[in-house]
Amino acid sequence: MVSRLAPIVVVAMAAAGCDFLNLGGIPAGCGMASSTLPQVQWQPVVSGLVHPVYVTHPGDGSGRLFIVEQAGIIRIFKNGSLLTMPFLDISSKVLSGGEQGLLSVAFHPQYSSNGRFFVNYTAIGVGAPYKSVIAEYHVSTTNLDVADTSERVLLEIPDLYTNHNGGQNLFGPDGYLYIGLGDEGGAGDPQNNGQNLGTLFGKVLRIDVNGALPYAIPSDNPFLGTAGARGEIWAYGLRNPWRFSFDRCGGRLFLADVGQDTWEEVDLIEKGGNYGWRIMEGPACFNPPTGCTTTGLQTPIASYDHTFGCSITGGYVYRGAASPVLSGRYLFGDYCSGRLWELHAAGLNNWVMTQVAQTGLAISSFGEDQNGEVYIVDYNGGALYRVTAR
Repeated sequence: MVSRLAPIVVVAMAAAGCDFLNLGGIPAGCGMASSTLPQVQWQPVVSGLVHPVYVTHPGDGSGRLFIVEQAGIIRIFKNGSLLTMPFLDISSKVLSGGEQGLLSVAFHPQYSSNGRFFVNYTAIGVGAPYKSVIAEYHVSTTNLDVADTSERVLLEIPDLYTNHNGGQNLFGPDGYLYIGLGDEGGAGDPQNNGQNLGTLFGKVLRIDVNGALPYAIPSDNPFLGTAGARGEIWAYGLRNPWRFSFDRCGGRLFLADVGQDTWEEVDLIEKGGNYGWRIMEGPACFNPPTGCTTTGLQTPIASYDHTFGCSITGGYVYRGAASPVLSGRYLFGDYCSGRLWELHAAGLNNWVMTQVAQTGLAISSFGEDQNGEVYIVDYNGGALYRVTAR
């Protein structure tokens, strides 16, 4: 486990942007980001959506984008048009509103041959009183733009609160399914779930959907066999890991963790890492408010206070071809302020974060197409935008 205990150094904080430095590195062969500050634009691609929260691609070479609407519907953007018929409609199962709903979809790495995909949603009418569900579906055998509605549940996690659901499903480059779960909710993590290895809340999970049913636990998961710990856990100490992604070059896992009242943060997730919540919020002590023990904790590679926003939305390291000036830059934003930042490693020891746009959008998510181009999801506007830069 690599420790990042050096304090974040604020280089500049101004209306035009802010830079933060911390420890970090660049995977071999990935190269450094350009020294040219990108001039970022966002081009409208899709409109007419209802509370979209996620967009992704199926990895099958079709060029389609799959857009998740919070109420429980997945829609397809194909050949320049938004299809009228939903790919999947499970709105009858989904409890939607606030931070609840259908929150993401992940397509199996062999989706083109096996048709398997996995959703993450808040269930309606089950549990005590709420429940997060990870479930598997399949594409129809007769129409590739429509899913079969038969469901296989992998995980049901009873939840006392309506917020901090995390909600991301994502396959890693290792072929395993990674799942983000928040601390269960309630101000200040009243159950201290983030630091409790005996619960799945406040964690990134890693499971094998190709093994025994309902799923298997990979043999190299860090807490498998640890007394009192859940073997599914990959990393812990998280408050609300709303969006995370793997860098296509080098496989680094970037995660944006939504803060409480003061700090939003970006973490570089490592096997077995403890990311501090509720001991720390961002780079600062939280419980206790001063003098907290940071030994063994991974501190953020970037963070910002609530002068700049109130709810971070994680994005992607740009690896597309259309905007070379963005290459190697992690793009992310804030749902409340609409600010868009880039973050990149500047040498082996520093991360630099700079605001590159004020979008005016309610940024609920980012997404990638199969070619590595990055998109912004606008929750309030019901739209999808493609990020470009020169």
